[in-house]
Amino acid sequence: MPMSQTALLVMDMQNGIVSRFAEDPSVLEPFKHAVALARKSEVMVIFVRVAFRPGYPEISSRNLSFSRIAKNPNDMIQSEFSTQIHESVAPQPEEAVVTKLRVSAFTGSDLEVLLRAQHIERLVLCGIATSGVVLSTLREAADKDYELVVLADACLDADEEVHRVLIEKVFPRQAEVMTVAEWAKMLDGRLN
Repeated sequence: MPMSQTALLVMDMQNGIVSRFAEDPSVLEPFKHAVALARKSEVMVIFVRVAFRPGYPEISSRNLSFSRIAKNPNDMIQSEFSTQIHESVAPQPEEAVVTKLRVSAFTGSDLEVLLRAQHIERLVLCGIATSGVVLSTLREAADKDYELVVLADACLDADEEVHRVLIEKVFPRQAEVMTVAEWAKMLDGRLN
């Protein structure tokens, strides 16, 4: 498949989330490497973040997970520092930043419109958390018939065992699972 039909989704790599998972900055290296590889290979890079309007009108009190966010007055407001993409993978001016309203990168965002407009058929997924945005986006993207790759070492989760089970047992049913180094070799093979 041509690289022009591939997009790297860099998901929930925003300040408020990265700060909870990356006390050791070295864990961000695979993400930085993946973004650099995509740019070098002319793979479209799309950043996905979760953010809301002031007052959180998009959050229902019935949503157990998101209603907790609404109790923090400014934590996840669109203009706040916590919802901006982390400097380690800062978007280039021409790269899209998609704002979602739930766990999946598709829910409440214009991601699918963007992918269709650019004729994207293959998604390469990375992000925080493996059991959150990566799992939800992978499931929805598979149902939408995208060809999928998950970059195992460019996914983080608070629970190492959950991360391992998803990467080793669940994701391979719907996606190729590889490291960033393996993806680099694959890209080199397609470019040569």
